[in-house]
Amino acid sequence: MSDTSTYESPFCTRYASKEMQYLFSADKKFTTWRRLWVALARAEMKLGLPVTREQVDELEANVDNIDYKTAAEREKLVRHDVMAHVYTYGLACPKAEKIIHLGATSCYVGDNTDVIIMRDAMNIIRRKLLTVISQLADFADKYKSMPALAYTHLQPAQLTTVGKRATLWINELLMDVSELDFRIANLKLLGSKGTTGTQASFMELFNGDSKKVRELESMIAEEMGFDAVVPVSGQTYSRKVDSQILATLGGIAQSAMKFANDLRILQNFKEMEEPFEKNQIGSSAMPYKRNPMRCERICALARYLMVDTLNPSFTAGTQWFERTLDDSANKRISVAEGFLAADAILNIMINVTSNLVVYPKIIRQRIMNELPFMASENIMMDAVKKGGDRQALHERIRELSMKAGRRVKEEGLNNNLIDLILEDELFDLTREEIEKNLVPENYTGRCPEQVDEFLGEYVRPLLGANPDSTHETAEISV
Repeated sequence: MSDTSTYESPFCTRYASKEMQYLFSADKKFTTWRRLWVALARAEMKLGLPVTREQVDELEANVDNIDYKTAAEREKLVRHDVMAHVYTYGLACPKAEKIIHLGATSCYVGDNTDVIIMRDAMNIIRRKLLTVISQLADFADKYKSMPALAYTHLQPAQLTTVGKRATLWINELLMDVSELDFRIANLKLLGSKGTTGTQASFMELFNGDSKKVRELESMIAEEMGFDAVVPVSGQTYSRKVDSQILATLGGIAQSAMKFANDLRILQNFKEMEEPFEKNQIGSSAMPYKRNPMRCERICALARYLMVDTLNPSFTAGTQWFERTLDDSANKRISVAEGFLAADAILNIMINVTSNLVVYPKIIRQRIMNELPFMASENIMMDAVKKGGDRQALHERIRELSMKAGRRVKEEGLNNNLIDLILEDELFDLTREEIEKNLVPENYTGRCPEQVDEFLGEYVRPLLGANPDSTHETAEISV
């Protein structure tokens, strides 16, 4: 049971998944520190330093045996978290105590762990992104031919289809996957660079043997699942890495907010809506309401994440020379919460896109209210074919359109443009001749084909290459 007398982050109590929370937990952090110390000791042993197999085995056996109480007491005494954990690890591994952290600086465990955690976190984000894309792809395919009003400037424009609109959401998410894949593929471990990035301490340990110092880094990287370390550094890896990764998460937030805002507007139009649970209460005062609470939450969290991207950006720009410590307090909050926010956003998107609600009759009704205006050019051309004067017809249909528009806006009545045209002798058209122009499917262009082409050429190949990453489930707390 949580302590209700102290602050708890809403990311932990309401929003982010347990899986993502674990990555930024003390257990993940400090067991990774220990795995890095094991990797360092093992590599040093293999390269001929006075480190024994018995010592490495002892370190490995105690990776999860962390006495947090002793570590906290020691840190309070020495004011240094890494040395507190070196001390605590040494108590659990008396045979290996003297060789723990041999030649390394604090950033060996701190920075390398941060890189490992960000890699693991990006892989979680990637899986969830692909699940959202998969669900939206199925939705787009299902509704690829259903006409719907399109909007420019949030005003009714020519028609699109429900499925084609969904491809716009998917396309931005594909851009996010591409960015994420680039970040994952190019992420490198810091390695063992020493206090100012010169590897001087390791050169001392290996008696000036540069080849062994380089081999040491390669061996550590391989054990931790990386194919490379950063080529040069100061004491830390460049903080631009954090900035670039958070910018990628911010891009996901942008795509999510665009989707959620569109759906909020469509819910206002009563054309589509997010899932509504059986016992969900829309409003404490208005029992009839069905508020788009999930999409509102996506927008709220997306706004937080987009602003959070500024933190590592400023940090990267204010690192003096080989490093300053003003990154630390900011970094441990901004990077963690950036990932927790992205995770929370995608959890909600998975929930929403798994069961989007569509109201075809309302969509059709809204189309038919606007279609006479959109069909006016086709109607005019039919009248021209029967001998009418194009310029005169254009002016008359403009006048009638304005009249019908005033009727709708000022009197709250239906759009009677078709009746006005029928009553006007200038057009000389029958109702049957006019109504053949009022078929919404005739105004959607290549929408169905565009959906098929987009899904076939871009989406399905990606999903097919990642079959285990498209079936994430997300249980949201509230």
